[in-house]
Amino acid sequence: MTAPAADAASPDLADTPLVVGRHSFRSRLLLGTGKYPSHEVMRAAHLAAGTECVTVAVRRVDLTGREKSLLDWIDRSRITLLPNTAGCFDADDAVRVARLGREAGLSELVKLEVLADPRTLLPDPIATLDATRRLVKEGFVVLPYCSDDPVLCRRLEEAGAAAVMPLGSPIGSGQGINNPRNIRAIKQALRVPVLVDAGVGTPSDVTVAFELGVDGVLLNTAVAQAREPARMAAAMRHAWIAGRQGFLAGRIAVADHATPSSPESGRIAAASG
Repeated sequence: MTAPAADAASPDLADTPLVVGRHSFRSRLLLGTGKYPSHEVMRAAHLAAGTECVTVAVRRVDLTGREKSLLDWIDRSRITLLPNTAGCFDADDAVRVARLGREAGLSELVKLEVLADPRTLLPDPIATLDATRRLVKEGFVVLPYCSDDPVLCRRLEEAGAAAVMPLGSPIGSGQGINNPRNIRAIKQALRVPVLVDAGVGTPSDVTVAFELGVDGVLLNTAVAQAREPARMAAAMRHAWIAGRQGFLAGRIAVADHATPSSPESGRIAAASG
């Protein structure tokens, strides 16, 4: 896959890869596969985003191989599948779905989703922690989708999660990053990668997330439901690069007063001639 534009532009802007389990990614933008108007549009968006990892709901995939499925529209030679347990509302069901995805040969990775109720689609913290512990014991590389609670995220890391995926805001809401202080606190407290998942609406939301220091962002609806998904995907690509490079560069301190951009003292060389 072509390296992100910022890396290609200058060797000085090179970045370390995002590493999850045995997988290494140059792109830190992960996309979904649902809600697109067609599989062709989905494939074009993935290409425009430069993503190297997409999440797939195990329940939506035809695992029999008898029919053409969305997997046929994903170039698995350059894109890693991240199966997810979307639609599960208890730990037992989530564990079963994760096992099904692995047995079907999708991946040992699993984006663990255990939702509390169908109205809010918020994650169930207790069931998520329970399922994480169980799946880790079975050898899965678990990336749990969770609330933006720093304490819960620490417990998930202690349970063996390979990364944590705190929400930016409710799934599909487009609200952006509702609790930036919590996201920053989670990143500062954990050693495993922190990937913001859910609620992104605009490229600026992606930039904000990376400026907080997160290791990656997963989004779906903001691209899939855009008027021009591929164009929005390209914008999201530029946004993650800008946010990540801005974080690595180190922002200036916030001041309560103005400071001049030009020095107030110093000699001015006299013009010659």
